[in-house]
Amino acid sequence: MTLAARAGNPAAMTTHIDRKLEELGLTLPEAAAPVAAYVPLVEANGLVHLSGQLPFKDGQLVTGRLGDGVSLEDGQEAARLCGLMIVAQLKKHLGDLARVRRIVKLGVFVNSAADFTDQPKVANGASELMVALFGDAGRHARSAVGVPVLPLGAAVEVDAVVELGEPLPG
Repeated sequence: MTLAARAGNPAAMTTHIDRKLEELGLTLPEAAAPVAAYVPLVEANGLVHLSGQLPFKDGQLVTGRLGDGVSLEDGQEAARLCGLMIVAQLKKHLGDLARVRRIVKLGVFVNSAADFTDQPKVANGASELMVALFGDAGRHARSAVGVPVLPLGAAVEVDAVVELGEPLPG
């Protein structure tokens, strides 16, 4: 990135991720503030550890339980919305996304009825978003876990570990 870009030229600050979001017709949400005594992320030793992010659609939290009123497709969309919030938190912290080298790991927590077993399919909503945005660097390790309840009644929560590096040219 040039000094002109760092000095505030908005066109130069646009990354390939910003362009990919636009191509996909996606808009990043406003990065959400923590709902308790923690920070949204911690950067240490070239990694960003992101706290669990909740799904917001049009400013409203997506709530409910998979297998008990929330469909698989709605769960996948909730996971995708969590993924968008992860990207929004990264952009807020970094200023732009040029330093993101790799999505290392996602942890996906699915508010699940006792007999719901498709947590991996729900988690694909976040995983597929990361690959769509970051290409091969978006392929990651992952956990997908069913839980009986999530904060604020959220349908899904996703946390992440992301590797950073120096901005790539162009």
